[in-house]
Amino acid sequence: MKIFFTWLFIISFSFAGDATFDVIKKVDSLPSIAVEDASISYDNTFKMQFFKALVADLNVLSIFNVDGNYRNINFNDNNVLVENKDMKYVLRYKMLEDDSAGFNVELKLYKDNGVVFTKAYKANKNDFYIFISHAIAVDINEFMGEASVEWMKRKVIFSKNVSPKKTEIIISDYTLTYQYKIIEGGLNLFPKWANQAQTSFYYTSLDKKPTLKQLDIKSGQSKAIMSSDGMMICSDVSADATKILVTMAPNNQPDVYLYNVATQKSTRITTYVGIDVGGQFMDDNTIVFVSNRLGYPNIFSQKINTGVVEQMIYYGKSNAACSVNGEYVVYKARESSDAFSGNTFNLHLISTKTDFVRRLTATGVNEFPRFSKDGDAILFIKNYMDQSSIGVIRLKSNKNFLFPLKSGKVQSMDW
Repeated sequence: MKIFFTWLFIISFSFAGDATFDVIKKVDSLPSIAVEDASISYDNTFKMQFFKALVADLNVLSIFNVDGNYRNINFNDNNVLVENKDMKYVLRYKMLEDDSAGFNVELKLYKDNGVVFTKAYKANKNDFYIFISHAIAVDINEFMGEASVEWMKRKVIFSKNVSPKKTEIIISDYTLTYQYKIIEGGLNLFPKWANQAQTSFYYTSLDKKPTLKQLDIKSGQSKAIMSSDGMMICSDVSADATKILVTMAPNNQPDVYLYNVATQKSTRITTYVGIDVGGQFMDDNTIVFVSNRLGYPNIFSQKINTGVVEQMIYYGKSNAACSVNGEYVVYKARESSDAFSGNTFNLHLISTKTDFVRRLTATGVNEFPRFSKDGDAILFIKNYMDQSSIGVIRLKSNKNFLFPLKSGKVQSMDW
């Protein structure tokens, strides 16, 4: 038995820093946490909505064994509820509406029946309650000393098919609880945040000639960036927002181009006589993209200055829709080939420094993966059984979470 545990320790230590290796936290080893509602405003329906949102966020953190039972208490009670006396942590909150209809939340975190953390939150109206829930989860995670999950507070932008040749572009939180329709009418696809501050975004308009446009959220003003016959898609934006990668087909051949935002000039990067699409920045001088140069879609990298191309993926025969974070690449691969029914497309993770391939999903069509800035979370689109959802993968805890769209189908998204 001692030899077994020694071997287990060596394996865990060797792969602890490698996201391609499955890292699983046992539920029994996680500290328990319960949630107590001490709200004095709002009806029972809204109270339950906020409670469920907070429990969901705590589950996504993947650092607690979360008790999902709803319980009421007075905010100023000295002790936690008797039902929660054996919990390691108890999160107690009070929602209240102020005289200007503002949404307020007061918070206490108990550990072993003693208060160890307090904070107050406020939003202009209760429609934004989900962002307060996300902020609470981020703060609790920070208090616990865990790696940052600031990505939970970022907004998601996606294009939704609503009818033939008609889409809507929606801004939401990662759970799809809050949704704001910012563009409707016509065919507008592939939204992409134009900067880290998420104050504007690029998108493709297909009402006439494929045109890349940029919309400023604060002013609501949209401007045309450039057009191209055949295809025009922004696939990635540099960290400093000064350059973007676009797929264009001015001569009926899709290639990846580098566009300089300041000079408004584009430079062709890929030159293969075939299909090169979906460029992603790997670093200042390297991109990753999808190409059919092997006779089937696969993932390649290319040095921008030298043009040197390298095959990245050796697993799968139909690989596409990739995202990059440092040494890691996540991509979509077809895992079935059935002419008479739907096929399975799963997400896989590789490292440029190892030969491991880690499968991240199991069923349905999983696509458009997007890394969080810290690299520990991946947002993606899942279509399964006529249901379209946004999924979140926590790599270190090996957990997946799905948030279904109530109507329509997600066409593409960015985070």
